[in-house]
Amino acid sequence: MRSAPGIKQKMDINRKTPADIDKQHYDMVVIGSGFGSSFFLSEALKHTKGRVLIVEWGDYHPWAWQIENQRNTAIPTAQTYANRHDKPWNTTIALGGGMNCWFSQTPRMHPSDFATQSRYGIGHDWPISYDDLEPFYCQAEDIMSIAGDADMHRALPRSKPFPQPPHKGSSIDVIMKQAMPDHHFIMPTGRARVATGNRSACCANATCNLCPVNAKFSAENGFSDLYSHPQVDVCLKTEVRSLESSGDVIRSARLTSDGKEFMVHGDLFVLGANAIQSPAILLRSGIEHGDTGRGLHEQVGLDVEVYLDGLGNFDGSTITTGLNYYFYDGDFRRDRSACLVYFENRWPHGLRLEPGRWNQTLPLMLVSEDVPNRESRITVDPSSGQAQIDYAGESEYAERGIQHAFDNLGELLAPLPVESIEARRKRLTESHVQGTLRMGQDGDGSVVDSAMIHHTRRNLVVVGTSTYPSCSPANPSLTAAALSLRAANLLFS
Repeated sequence: MRSAPGIKQKMDINRKTPADIDKQHYDMVVIGSGFGSSFFLSEALKHTKGRVLIVEWGDYHPWAWQIENQRNTAIPTAQTYANRHDKPWNTTIALGGGMNCWFSQTPRMHPSDFATQSRYGIGHDWPISYDDLEPFYCQAEDIMSIAGDADMHRALPRSKPFPQPPHKGSSIDVIMKQAMPDHHFIMPTGRARVATGNRSACCANATCNLCPVNAKFSAENGFSDLYSHPQVDVCLKTEVRSLESSGDVIRSARLTSDGKEFMVHGDLFVLGANAIQSPAILLRSGIEHGDTGRGLHEQVGLDVEVYLDGLGNFDGSTITTGLNYYFYDGDFRRDRSACLVYFENRWPHGLRLEPGRWNQTLPLMLVSEDVPNRESRITVDPSSGQAQIDYAGESEYAERGIQHAFDNLGELLAPLPVESIEARRKRLTESHVQGTLRMGQDGDGSVVDSAMIHHTRRNLVVVGTSTYPSCSPANPSLTAAALSLRAANLLFS
């Protein structure tokens, strides 16, 4: 297989076996290695001189391995939990977690998303505001070299410019931006518009979960120095089963690998497995403060296809070029959900068959927030300890938001020569597992505080999307990264 130009094929890792770390003591034990864990550690290492251990259930699968095998991990998601509902919940168990499989769409959450209860009487407020997180959004965007549209400040205030220029929009985006300058923007993305020293420029081939040119930000091309840092040991193919406490202080983590049990001790523990496995670890540990395991949620999506009359598409420079906020925010959120409209630069429903009209189509994704439900939850099997998913289904609130957006697409698309609009399929999943260990004030059902520290185990930091109190229509990964940078900054500054 040919390599992407200038891309190192494999990173160095300070590997340790479970036997190497058994009964060893670390200043910090990091559980999982996805966005939450890795961004937290990237900031923490600026402030601490102590020894750090990363424990990852999966293995390290280099980019070249992923391309050759056409998968992101060797562990099938369905083997990591029991699902009592038809809805799939996608995770990636491997070094780097979701940084392997993500499509690298990086919109920020909207300021209103942090206060849906106080503004609209819906869901839970976050214990922090957009302004609290904004500097860390900028820091995360710098780390990932985000390519973004400077005009996005019209919807999402920002204190710094994007590190890279935006991707080229399609002919449709040009029209939409001119007609709706306060609502239509080029999608911000962790897919490089301009090649960097360790990433190629996006090739717009629409296979982002397995990027063939290594253009998107990943653990391998973004955090290689982290996993090879002299203070950091990395133990792969090892599952954390439970945490052992002495009073209100966590002292140890119990591990399993190849059917054998091990123990590691620590002063500070960082829990960032994912929104399914993190609560399962706490439940197996008997740490059940607040709504531990409850409130599992993600966005609700609908695929739509628009036929155009005389206007071509698919001339942008990345997989999703446009992002439209027309249905996003307003007092209507008391009754129906916010909705983002994604303008696609690919043809998931095929090309048009009429001669000369093959590209006169516009695929859209309508993505809505949902209201977390306490009855949607993670439990553990009492005999095996395996995580179990009980999902209560999406809310009528989300369904009303999607239906309103679809019914009024003609109004949104008025600047375009629209021939017809068709709903193609309900999206089974957005692959954004959220909730289950939400942030808040102690006593309101939350599990962690505004600094992401557990309410009762004060040497336990919980990171990642499990901490989300509510559901934004926006992709969650950038927010997870920013939250971790903020949490580490608060803890160590």
